[in-house]
Amino acid sequence: MAPLLRTVLVLGTIFIAVIAGITFVATEGAEVVVLSTRGPNGTTRKTRVWVADLDGAAWVEAANPERDFYADLQRNPTVSMERNGETRPYIAKVFPGAEGNQRIRALLREKYGWADWWLQQLVDTSQSIAVRLDAPTGFVAPRQ
Repeated sequence: MAPLLRTVLVLGTIFIAVIAGITFVATEGAEVVVLSTRGPNGTTRKTRVWVADLDGAAWVEAANPERDFYADLQRNPTVSMERNGETRPYIAKVFPGAEGNQRIRALLREKYGWADWWLQQLVDTSQSIAVRLDAPTGFVAPRQ
């Protein structure tokens, strides 16, 4: 192999590794929760998502309307979220459209900062959908 080609391949590999490393740190370096939904065949689907809090509710984002967990919660809005080692039930309410998109984008940008900026360079969230998660009526969290 010619030295120039070898150099280009090595530098290309290093570049890809750096991009992958930054992306991993961006997506996993801050709080990530696990949202459990029911798939169409009744199986449980677990999805790792970012979460932000506003007015006593947790907010997550479906980055686009084709996300499987988004289809699940439209069929059945009862979900559970594992956060800080605890799993709790929630009722999901979707906020599609520009207002919901602006709300969730602002919440995630505020909480995740540079990591949110980085992912915006890689993923189009212009059609993302805000999802508010509310504790079911009468639910009382267990004492710590």
